[in-house]
Amino acid sequence: MNTENAVGQHRFWGETTAFLALFLDNVGTLIFFSAILVFTFNYPADIILTRMIPGTAVGICVGDLVYTWLAIRLRRKTGRTDVTAMPLGIDTPSTIGIAYAVMGPAYVTTHDAQLTWHIGMATLFMIGAVKIVTSFFGGWLQRIIPTAGLLGPLAGIGLLLLGFLPMIELFNEAVVGMVALGLIFTALMSKMHLPGRLPGVLMAVILGTGIHFALGFGGYLPEFTAPSLQMTFSLPVFSIDFLQTLPQSIQYLTIAIPFGILTIIGGINNTESARLAGDNYRTRDILLTEAFSSLIAAFFGGVAQTTPYIGHPAYKKMGATWWYTLLTGLLIGVCSVVGLLSLFVSLIPRAVIAPIFIFIGFEIMRQAYKDSPPAHSPAVSLSMLPVIASLVLIILGQFMGALGATPDKLPVRLQTLHQTLTMLSNGFIITGLLWGSMLAFLIDHKARLAALFSVICALLTFFGIIHSVMPSGELYLPWHVTTTHAHYMLAAGYLALSGILISLTKPSP
Repeated sequence: MNTENAVGQHRFWGETTAFLALFLDNVGTLIFFSAILVFTFNYPADIILTRMIPGTAVGICVGDLVYTWLAIRLRRKTGRTDVTAMPLGIDTPSTIGIAYAVMGPAYVTTHDAQLTWHIGMATLFMIGAVKIVTSFFGGWLQRIIPTAGLLGPLAGIGLLLLGFLPMIELFNEAVVGMVALGLIFTALMSKMHLPGRLPGVLMAVILGTGIHFALGFGGYLPEFTAPSLQMTFSLPVFSIDFLQTLPQSIQYLTIAIPFGILTIIGGINNTESARLAGDNYRTRDILLTEAFSSLIAAFFGGVAQTTPYIGHPAYKKMGATWWYTLLTGLLIGVCSVVGLLSLFVSLIPRAVIAPIFIFIGFEIMRQAYKDSPPAHSPAVSLSMLPVIASLVLIILGQFMGALGATPDKLPVRLQTLHQTLTMLSNGFIITGLLWGSMLAFLIDHKARLAALFSVICALLTFFGIIHSVMPSGELYLPWHVTTTHAHYMLAAGYLALSGILISLTKPSP
């Protein structure tokens, strides 16, 4: 009896810990997404809290409920009681990427909050469509594109957008940030325990939030505003109005395609990880669930895609089964409707959540270098460089916006520098994928494939799919651009590079 009680207690705490980890991971992503749009781009918070978050929650709820059902089905099929459901939630890198590379710039350009929201929905719709298509041949893409090319741009996002930018938020509230950093890094990176084995992530949220409000009400935080505890009932509403913005959103297809492909390949890897841990799910079921839950969210106002999370074996070790995904799906759905989820987003300070994103960024970096052949590490590093241009433009844009400056008012030398940064930044994910793949092929002495990827870079540059000369990153026919010849020059450079590569011969054995 004591043994049964011990097993039951272990399973209860396992389910509870797994639920908190999955729930807070999703809430944390929503907090940072909201903070980026509100504080970096001055986007109105009410649309985020009452429309985007409830719509995005629909995708999480649907996806987690389906994964729960798949776990129950596998449990009945095998007769095992220790089957663990696949964890599903918002994909952090693409959510941050959409905030910085799609919705933020769209709002700065249009100053239309409704249109920007619809562009976000349209981009998610395109991501969902890409995921549905690639779910049928994601394994083939994984075989033909080097891992360095696939994971390198994601590593750049992890290091710079998930690592560096949250570090700024942490230093903005140093006391709160350092307390949260210590607790969260202890919980996620160390095997050491807090006194009483208290859960580090939960304690970081409780203690960090308490310190934040104590300092804020004490007058020690210059940007502090007293929170509104009002909860607004926000039922997600089905709509197809956003489809009218697809022509304006097509320029973001260069972001939608790689993000869709990367999560599908991540889903393949995560399903294999679950199989090795003892839970043999059909890969197609896992992939189509994440694809359709992302697509469904777009029709209810969502702007962030869902994906199976890395770490199924860790949830299994906790003792979690299918209850934790059921609770996460239901509570995120209910909390978003009654306004509790938006209340969490508005109450928990960014400095508390920042260490979680820094940790996620480090994990993405580690995975990119670990899963790529050691000889391909330069290719991983190369594919991260375009993300730096995006980071510089994000920070520079805040200063120029505050000063009311525009690029045409800069000295000629700085105008040229700004255009170069813009071209490096636009389409940075596909650029990184192609650069990393090209160098990986070259390292492997596959010069013809490297030359082919250089030609692809040239073709995409002509039409602004990568290296768009337009500040908004829009696509174009090359002969319609009359203000600059930079796209022709860069395309010619890529063709010259391909000529060099095609002339190479393998070294003598």
